[in-house]
Amino acid sequence: MSKLQDAEKPPADTPPGAGAAVAGPAAPPSVGEYLHLSVQRIRGGETGVLPVVGGLVLVAILFQSLNSHFLTAGNLVNLLVQAAVFSLLAIGEVFALLLGEIDLSIGFVAGVGAVVMTELLLPSTGFPWWAAIAAALVVTALIGLLQGTLITRLGLPSFVVTLAGLLFWQGVMLWVLGNGGSILIQDEVVNAISSGTLTRAAGWVVMLVIVGLFARQTWRQDRRRRESGLVAPPPQLTVAKILAALAGGVALVLLCNADRGVLAPVYGMPWVVVLVFAVLAAWTYLLGRTRFGLYVYAIGGNAEAARRAGIRLPRIRTLAFVLCSFTAGIGGIVYASRLRSISTALDGGTLVLYAVAAAVIGGTSLFGGRGKALHGVLGGVVIAAIDNGMGLLGFSAAAKYIVTAIVLVIAVTIDAVARRNRPEGR
Repeated sequence: MSKLQDAEKPPADTPPGAGAAVAGPAAPPSVGEYLHLSVQRIRGGETGVLPVVGGLVLVAILFQSLNSHFLTAGNLVNLLVQAAVFSLLAIGEVFALLLGEIDLSIGFVAGVGAVVMTELLLPSTGFPWWAAIAAALVVTALIGLLQGTLITRLGLPSFVVTLAGLLFWQGVMLWVLGNGGSILIQDEVVNAISSGTLTRAAGWVVMLVIVGLFARQTWRQDRRRRESGLVAPPPQLTVAKILAALAGGVALVLLCNADRGVLAPVYGMPWVVVLVFAVLAAWTYLLGRTRFGLYVYAIGGNAEAARRAGIRLPRIRTLAFVLCSFTAGIGGIVYASRLRSISTALDGGTLVLYAVAAAVIGGTSLFGGRGKALHGVLGGVVIAAIDNGMGLLGFSAAAKYIVTAIVLVIAVTIDAVARRNRPEGR
């Protein structure tokens, strides 16, 4: 038994019921003890984001060795912009996967959101950009509400409902746009979502604000755990975590502020990167710091136990599907902004497969109850890195699909093995 476990046990002669009044909070573990516990958790199957981070490093090393252009500033920033759609759709898919469900419709739900926005931006309609975006997000949220209601209130399988949604919303796109139709986006604000960049100074300010908020939240959370006698990182490791986040932020800003232009100077952090960080922060807070997030994890872990605990399963599950489609709507807006148009060429089937693959590769479990919004972002970056790297090497589309499928199978295998090694009931 470790020193930490000994510290949490009350003395043998402590009278029953007097432990809370006499013992007080458990002594915080030392750095060595906490790292030892972390290693034990990893061996027990709680690998967190280690596999995807390790895989991303291996992918970078492999493609850089085959093409020296891969790790250049221009290509890496382009990779982040390319990953934005995958990451946003994967974050949306995480809400369904946490429940042990799946949403196969988000690719074309994203397309419907993009169609609504572009239709409202036409000169004949005259909507301002913010109203068009708001309308698109409301429509996609209502789609999630409809599909979630069918799943939770009627008891229909999510696979069947969302597969029908995939076909139905694809048909809606074809009906609105016409076969082979497309709509150009002429609003510069919407187009700037993917192509616009912050100034160099603004990039530093945004980074420091994000890291500052992360530092405040991390320090408060770890301090509360220590004060409550729960296992928490020692203050030294909390500071190290904050410094690591600051170092990553500095590296990202330096990368984005490098001149990556060919015919003209191009520099600055893309707006879409800030958008992905904003969505990541909002949904991380929602899942990690609110009652709704607690209920989602409880339902995904054991739906029957959650029902007996008084959790209203239909309401929570329906809201999760609403958030899934809402986030897909954001991804659709980014997709249309990057292409400066929307057309029937949108391959929603491939997008949803990439979204599921990205979420699982990032660390979200297909069995429910385990996953984070961060997993969707990391998985989206891996998918984009594979696609980008093979594109630089001139690989065919067939090879890209095969390699992505292999990576997905490896990720699911890791998840299954980790689940088998995890103690019963966790």
